[in-house]
Amino acid sequence: MVAKTPPMGWNSWDCYGASVTEETVRKNAEFMASHLKKYGWEYIVVDIQWYEPNAKSHEYRPFADLCMDEYGRLLPAENRFPSSKEGNGFAPLAEYVHSLGLKFGIHIMRGIPRQAVHGNCKIKGTDKTAREIAKTASICAWNTDMYGVDPSKDGAREYYDSIFELYKSWGVDFVKCDDICRELPHEEDELIMLSEALHSCGREMVLSLSPGPALLEKAELYKRISNMWRITDDFWDKWELLYAMFERAEKWSVHAGAGHFPDADMLPIGAILQDYDKANRTKFTNDEQITMLTLWSIIRSPLMIGGEMTVFDEFTMSLLTNERILAMHKSARHSHQIWRRTVGENEYILWTAQCADGGQYAAVFNAGETLGTLEIPLSDLEIEKPVTAEELRSGKTERADKKITVQIAPHGAKAYKLL
Repeated sequence: MVAKTPPMGWNSWDCYGASVTEETVRKNAEFMASHLKKYGWEYIVVDIQWYEPNAKSHEYRPFADLCMDEYGRLLPAENRFPSSKEGNGFAPLAEYVHSLGLKFGIHIMRGIPRQAVHGNCKIKGTDKTAREIAKTASICAWNTDMYGVDPSKDGAREYYDSIFELYKSWGVDFVKCDDICRELPHEEDELIMLSEALHSCGREMVLSLSPGPALLEKAELYKRISNMWRITDDFWDKWELLYAMFERAEKWSVHAGAGHFPDADMLPIGAILQDYDKANRTKFTNDEQITMLTLWSIIRSPLMIGGEMTVFDEFTMSLLTNERILAMHKSARHSHQIWRRTVGENEYILWTAQCADGGQYAAVFNAGETLGTLEIPLSDLEIEKPVTAEELRSGKTERADKKITVQIAPHGAKAYKLL
């Protein structure tokens, strides 16, 4: 099964936008292999516009010239990815990532390049052309690279087959497809066609749908055709966005299961927005980062690192290498919110999940602005006998007869395994 547990990796978007280069990807892959792979981190994903030679930041150049083959299939820009020269595409970079014991992924946009349509490129293996299969009224609201593809047209499926044939030849393990989740229901047929092309290409690839917010009423469709789907728009280092994630998590947590996971988006930690200033760092406090990783882990969201890994500090490394929290990420089952209530000056939120290896997880969050102390009756967790409570960040254990007493920093979290 592809993605039996939620994928864990690194994505270039938060730190480099559309401007990431091969040198940067290689350095981050080397860092992951040396420092994070043993904790379960494995995907290295090149985000948007790797085919745009002059991409410089998180901003897109409208109607930019793109690198493309004669069949309208986008190719890595050779000035940014030198190993792609002589028709190699991403194969050499993927091979290098694989040599480190990691997996390689790319971002794509739904549809076919406008450039291919305007040039009326042939569709590989057919007598059809890009102009014949394009759905020119179906365009992305924030990027000018693509037109949609009309699934009712002869040659449409062949086009999608041709791009996944190419990605198979490169050794791609992960495909993040953008401009798709919120395009339902009117582009649902194109999404299904894309998924079928990926799953019939002869290589296992994770299919990640982006951006969000995904539609809750389409949850069963997402689960059937993809491995992960964004439940939010781009998530950045702002407390109000993290606070809003609790409501999204409550609605979506029931849909997490082997092979399919609601995606709360990347972790904007450490050095981000490096394309603007190398001095940029996350605006999340340490406690907010603990809350984020704890929530993402108990709801089983995929974990995709957003920062430049080679300059991570000690705290960031401790966040990403806590084996007890990461074990919860892999082993939590049937996660759900128990309550959300105000006690004193603060709002607290309690989650629980069963552990696949036995026992039960509990995570409590302080959404308030002051240090708080809270008593959590074991009966709230439907536990009727004394337990040993292991606090996951520290590893400290205590005996709990009828309650757990926790002290939590503002915007902070504590998580426990109860046995």
